Amino acid sequence: MNQIYLDNAATTKPDSQVVQAMLPFFTDEYGNPSSIHSKGRIAKKALDSARSIIANKLNADSQEIIFCSGGTEADNHAILSTIDKLKDKGNHIITSKFEHPGVLKTCQVLETKGFKITYLDITKEGIIDLNQLESKLSNNSKPILVSIMHVNNELGSIQPIKEIGALCKKHNVLFHSDCVQSFTKIPLDTKKINIDMISISSHKIHGPKGVGALWVKKGTLFKPLLSGGSQESLQRAGTENIPGIVGFSKAVEISENIDLEKIKLLKNKLIDEILKIPDTHLNGDPKSILSNFASITFKFIEGESLLMHLDLEGIQVSTGSACSSLNLQASHVLLALGLPHELCHGTIRFSLSKFTTEEDINNTINILKRVIPELRKISPFKKSYDNYEKLKN
Repeated sequence: MNQIYLDNAATTKPDSQVVQAMLPFFTDEYGNPSSIHSKGRIAKKALDSARSIIANKLNADSQEIIFCSGGTEADNHAILSTIDKLKDKGNHIITSKFEHPGVLKTCQVLETKGFKITYLDITKEGIIDLNQLESKLSNNSKPILVSIMHVNNELGSIQPIKEIGALCKKHNVLFHSDCVQSFTKIPLDTKKINIDMISISSHKIHGPKGVGALWVKKGTLFKPLLSGGSQESLQRAGTENIPGIVGFSKAVEISENIDLEKIKLLKNKLIDEILKIPDTHLNGDPKSILSNFASITFKFIEGESLLMHLDLEGIQVSTGSACSSLNLQASHVLLALGLPHELCHGTIRFSLSKFTTEEDINNTINILKRVIPELRKISPFKKSYDNYEKLKN
C-alpha cells in the first residue's frame, strides 16, 4: 500500500543528505567536543560550523545560539530563565490561549506558584488580538515577559511577531517566540525584529529528533536551566549531541532548496477540493496560514474514527497537536478559536512537506470524498446529521 504522510507538523522525514552528514559522527568521528585531542577537535569544529550555519539563518551571532534537546526545552529555558533573572521586577507573564504545551503548561505550573499569567484571546482568524496585548502591556501589572508563538502548531496561523515585538519594545518587556513551525519556512531576521529569544527545532525541517536550539539576544539576562559542565558557553550543561546538531545544520542548509510555493499550491488544492465536501470548514484565515498547513473541520464526524480510517487507507494525519495526542479532551487551540466541543473532535490537521506529491494530494482527496459520507452514516452524531439533512431539504 502506498503511504501518504500528511502529518509533517508533528515531525518530518529526515532528508537523506541529513542522514549522510550525521553518519560519520556515529562511527569514526565520535569525539567529545570538550576534549582537546584530535577527535575532540574534529567534533568541536563540527559543532562550531553547525552553530554558524543556524545563526546565519537567523541573521544572528553564533554565540547567541544555545543547542538543546528541542522546542519544549527551549521554551522552558526561555521562560524559567526570565522569571529567575527578573524576579525582583515582577511576576506577570503574557502569553496566549493557544500556545504549544511547552509554553502553556509551563505557565500553568507557574500560576500555581503565585505568578500572574495573562492568556490573550485569539480572533476567529486564529490571530492574537494586538489591541488586547497593548492593553495588558499598558496597565500597572508590569509584565516581565511576553511569549507568543510565530506559527500555531495546529492551525498554521501566522502571528504578527514584528508588531508584537514593536509593542514589547515600546513597553520595555522581553519577548520570546516559539518559532518551531516557522523556522526556515518564513524569514526570521533577528536584526530587524524586536525579539529577545527564539525557540527552534530540528525534526520539523527534515532533521533528526532530539535536537533544537534557543537563540538568546546578546545582553539578555539569562540563567542556565541545567547545572553541570561548561558546555554551550556555560548556558546549557551536558555533552552536546554532535550527530544531531550536524544533522540539524545540514537540514537548515538544504532548506534553501525547498520549493515552498509548490507546497502551498498543493495545500491550496487539497483545501479547495475538501471544501467541496458538504459541511466542511477551514479553520483560520487562508491568507494568514503557513504554506503547508490545513486544519479542516468535518461536521458530524468523529475525528479519531476518520483518522483511523485514513490510516487504513495509508494516509497519516493528525487530529491536533502530536504533543497532546494521548489527551482525548478537545483541543485547547480549537476551543480558543471558538469551536464547540463536537466540532473540535471532528477536526483534522493536514500538514505537507517537500516530499508531498500531487499524486498524494489527488489520492487523499478521492479517499476523503468516499470515506466522509460513509462515516457520517455510522457516526455517533448520525441523529444530528439526519435532522440537519431534513432541515436542509
